[in-house]
Amino acid sequence: MTAIETGRVVAVVGTGTMGQGIAQVALVAGHPVRLHDAVPGRAQEAAAALLARLDRLVEKGRLGPAERDAARARLRPATRLSELADAALVVEAVLEDLTVKRALFAALEDTVGDDCVLATNTSSLSVTAVAGGLRRPGRCVGLHFFNPAPLLPLVEVVGGFATDPETAQDAYDTVLAWGKTPVRSEDTPGFIVNRIARPFYAEALRVYEEGGADAATIDAVLRESGGFRMGPFALTDLIGQDVNESVTRSVWEAFSYDQKFTPSLAQRRLVESGRLGRKSGRGWFSYGEDAAGAEPHEPHTAAPEAAPASVSVHGDLFSAGVLPELIAEAGIDVVRGDDAEPDHPGWIELPGGTRLFLSDGSAADNAGMPVIHFDLALDYRTATRIALAPASRVDEASLAHAVGLFQALGKDVSVIADVPGMIVSRTVAMLVDFALDARARGVATGEAVDTAMRLGVNYPRGPIEWGADLGARWVLTALELLHDEYPTGRYAPSQALRRLAAALEDDAS
Repeated sequence: MTAIETGRVVAVVGTGTMGQGIAQVALVAGHPVRLHDAVPGRAQEAAAALLARLDRLVEKGRLGPAERDAARARLRPATRLSELADAALVVEAVLEDLTVKRALFAALEDTVGDDCVLATNTSSLSVTAVAGGLRRPGRCVGLHFFNPAPLLPLVEVVGGFATDPETAQDAYDTVLAWGKTPVRSEDTPGFIVNRIARPFYAEALRVYEEGGADAATIDAVLRESGGFRMGPFALTDLIGQDVNESVTRSVWEAFSYDQKFTPSLAQRRLVESGRLGRKSGRGWFSYGEDAAGAEPHEPHTAAPEAAPASVSVHGDLFSAGVLPELIAEAGIDVVRGDDAEPDHPGWIELPGGTRLFLSDGSAADNAGMPVIHFDLALDYRTATRIALAPASRVDEASLAHAVGLFQALGKDVSVIADVPGMIVSRTVAMLVDFALDARARGVATGEAVDTAMRLGVNYPRGPIEWGADLGARWVLTALELLHDEYPTGRYAPSQALRRLAAALEDDAS
């Protein structure tokens, strides 16, 4: 272990919510902590707020009174940078502005000792660029905490182009000693989480802009079928629409305006109108008295319908393979058909001949017959909602039977427009592809990617693990079909995905 000793000073510059959270983590871990802010009086206010949080931890039994008192004695606001001269580690959590950060680090370099590690908590700027103005850029590393820092375990440890390996190792070991879960990342736009998470927001916004479903329904499907903790619309309202859109735009610009990262016009309009989410009382949803024109909070849920007495199942349903078992358990007769082609998508056939297919990236109308697509679920047995997208050829009676079928399995049903890839399918396919691409480019190991996405943004599964479960061929096919529908390059599968699918097919042959 090369963790910084607990007796040495940790300084935090920038005393907003994130800065206070990082200071609390270091303080509770046993370090003397200095708080500094360029705004006069702000450091003193932050210190008082931090001490009040320690009192609440004592009240909740999470911290002993003696530990609280010892931590109180170790905390000191610093009115001048010169008071940080004895720091072994300085973490900046100031404005996300490269000029501001570089000026701060230049001043710190003239203040602290040669062995002091300078860490940036930036979420969207290049660590290499932040360190570029230093005489010794090797001492600078990225320590990207997630908000709220005392509660969320993940810390991305980001090595810039010039970061000394020893510095990165010291930073990794230090946050590990603080009880956090560090993951190593190369200095790429968005690092791990903010790079790979873009499709979670982008695909939901794309479905919304296409008129596929309203915001509450998209959120509900991703939560109750996809297994995500929060839907992207509610989550961006919590994060702040301005913050989320700024990160998206920053990553897009850093990747030379790649179509895969294109920001949403709908979100831009929301930001321009000042509807920033919870902090302004209105975002996608209303959080105050003024609900006029706001999106409804409740998802669209189909009215109760009668289930068919029997269905026939043809071929392989792949990740939805448990559905015939669930249908039989619901008391509906399941007849096995044998007219599906090997290795081709199977289907569930309703009494009138309408076929239900797992969403595969295409539009249901492309089938040229009465087809209803049902969306991907993390676990069809435990999912509480299923989305259906009917082709225009599907009559009302058949759609009612499809709705009743899934209702008989205990699911709420949301009927959405026939958008290619639906909601969960296209989102997960893109997340898997982004994760595989990041791994292949050396951004992080596969284990680090999955750990980061589970702990940093509470995904129900790591995307690489999820992709292995779905199968590289399924993910590749979904993206190829989406690319056919939208030939802009946005859904073009990565080389990493193509090579993985080909390698797995070679192994199977």
